[in-house]
Amino acid sequence: MLGFAFMEIRTIHANGVEFAYLTVGEGPLALCLHGFPDTAHTWRHLMPELAERGYRAVAPFSRGYAPTEVPADGAYEEAALVADVRALHEELGGGDDAVIVGHDWGAFPAYALAGSFRRAVTLAVPPPGAQLPGLLAYEQLKRSFYIFLFQTVLAESAAADPAFLERLWRDWSPGYDPAEDLEFVRRSLGEPANLTAAIGYYRAALGTTPPSGRYPDVDPATAGPVLYLHGERDGCMGVEMAKDAAGSLPPGSRAEQVADAGHFLHLERPAEVNRLILDWLGPAS
Repeated sequence: MLGFAFMEIRTIHANGVEFAYLTVGEGPLALCLHGFPDTAHTWRHLMPELAERGYRAVAPFSRGYAPTEVPADGAYEEAALVADVRALHEELGGGDDAVIVGHDWGAFPAYALAGSFRRAVTLAVPPPGAQLPGLLAYEQLKRSFYIFLFQTVLAESAAADPAFLERLWRDWSPGYDPAEDLEFVRRSLGEPANLTAAIGYYRAALGTTPPSGRYPDVDPATAGPVLYLHGERDGCMGVEMAKDAAGSLPPGSRAEQVADAGHFLHLERPAEVNRLILDWLGPAS
């Protein structure tokens, strides 16, 4: 298997933002999107295997996550993230044979644009139609405390404490050692502007920051079949959030739970999760 050291870091201008991205392999585009508090390095187990299957694996650092720049428009609503992915798909030369994989925040544009890719995979965030009932359950509200904290003026001070993000990782993926990942996160979100950008996603989601108005609403016609994966021990979004996932996915989709895995299931159980993803994607066409 190709090693992590074989990945290159490059930059590209898309949707008005200078994106940094990791890449390995040649062939049809496989776009891999990370979430919070995480970086493009989260795909270090999957990307070499995608390359071995004949894909050009690309993992961008999302808007505001260094070394990608903080966007001048300050927009972090879902429509902005979708516009980023559309632009990256085009600027990277992706065709009809491109595939997309999204974890956590990366899952939102993957759901929205699944129909624009040959195959799509989402991890750890159920489809929108399955989210609302579960989000309002008492146990889930406790897990989601950080979302409400992030709407306040205390957010940056709390999240700037390294122990805060470490506890999130350890609560969300019990038993997993996040030391390597946290070092990547420190490099990406260590500056106040980058941390505020990452928190901005949550402020936009709950309307604390109103929509920028710069991006069109997501077109439902771009949805398509998805493989959805959820860890049975997920401490961020409990497994009960995934129980109705299959019924909320487009026709032709599939939902799977991964045993002995939490929120960062692709890092905790890479062999199993990679197999599920690669079987769904199939070889590069």
